[in-house]
Amino acid sequence: MHRNGAGDGPDARPKTISQEDKLTASVSLQAVLGRSRIALARSVTMFDNDAPGADELHASLAPHLGRAHVVGITGAPGAGKSTLIDALLSALVARDRSVAVVAVDPSSPVSGGAILGDRVRMEGAAASDDRVFVRSLSSRGHLGGLSRTTGRVIDLFDAAGFDVVLVETVGTGQSEVEIRDFADTRVVVCPPGLGDEVQAIKGGIMEIADVLVVNKADAPDAQRTWRDLRALSRLRRQPGWAIPVVRTIATSGEGIDELVAQIDAHATVSGRGSRLALRRRATEEATEEAAEEAAGAQTAGRTDTGDAETAATGSGSAQAAGDTARAGSAPAPHASDDELLTAMQRWRTAGKGVALATVVRTWGSSPRAEGSLLAVEQGGGFLGSVSGGCVEGAVISEALEVIADGRPRMLEFGVSDEQAWEVGLACGGKVQVWVERVEPAAAMKPAEPAARVG
Repeated sequence: MHRNGAGDGPDARPKTISQEDKLTASVSLQAVLGRSRIALARSVTMFDNDAPGADELHASLAPHLGRAHVVGITGAPGAGKSTLIDALLSALVARDRSVAVVAVDPSSPVSGGAILGDRVRMEGAAASDDRVFVRSLSSRGHLGGLSRTTGRVIDLFDAAGFDVVLVETVGTGQSEVEIRDFADTRVVVCPPGLGDEVQAIKGGIMEIADVLVVNKADAPDAQRTWRDLRALSRLRRQPGWAIPVVRTIATSGEGIDELVAQIDAHATVSGRGSRLALRRRATEEATEEAAEEAAGAQTAGRTDTGDAETAATGSGSAQAAGDTARAGSAPAPHASDDELLTAMQRWRTAGKGVALATVVRTWGSSPRAEGSLLAVEQGGGFLGSVSGGCVEGAVISEALEVIADGRPRMLEFGVSDEQAWEVGLACGGKVQVWVERVEPAAAMKPAEPAARVG
């Protein structure tokens, strides 16, 4: 069986329909809404492989989104995230809730493959319950702790009517924070033994935590870690919510009921569907910026041809924003200098304050080289990367303060390789980052740091 491309004709080369396309082509929206396990499995495969019909299926889910409580489970490798999720499954099913799990595994930098072993630890009785659906995904080299298609898979399970969607990130310690853009409640799982290192790494995923968990609470160093996290949580207060620190022993189920109670309490305070609100704002901002660019071009007296090109560019920007919203993706962690400069110029044209962060020195292992850039606008939007995720949240927070007070500053983050290995973190090393406000005249050229330390 064949299908012809756009150039149908006697000389056109027919495209063979793969076996995968044959399987996924039969997925229907009604089957997904009816929570057909076969339809769900095929749909995830469609999204993960960007198969024909994936965009159309994802677009059809939109009217059915916003019901599920999305809970992100992230933290250091070896903290017991998968075992903790297995215990959570049992507790949630016992409360008569349906649960879908998206478990993201890191891919090999050599082969590009992944073992997808997270679900091996999810073999409890609840995992075989009809109300539970578990699916593993490979990160396929995508930075941020998730895979490129995680947002679409979350939408799939939301539309299918699952009460809770649990999302497990790759285990990369403090280095990945993309889950903040997708989860309503972020649970950060910490292994015992962090101790004084909490002070050094608190600028990473600790900043995005809604609930902190000390798993393996029967370990010798657990009490100290719990105490340190309690002190840290008092510095990370959120409006209407005090970040709790829960002690659990996932293998025995101890502390799981308290964890479920805290997750539910946070849902009551913060609500559901936060990722959808982010997408709407991103689309609105992109549309407004495109309109402002078009209006500016007309004011500058461009020719009719120039105006037409600007309008086309504006439409392209709005379309790109729509594509980002549909894909449920966060800003790309990598960006060329030209892309950064264009973004800064656009932000400045829109009247927004802008700050630029520059990596000026690194020690030991560092995911970004000296000279790497991160641009931040006053609304919290950003482009580029200075750490691959390790300290992005902290740098963005500092950049927003720099935009507000105009005072540049030198930041330093990290832990030694030895400390990182001792606690199972994969982000050993140090990095110095210079952050300064970009004035309108400087928006076309990244500024050199005023001074280098050491």
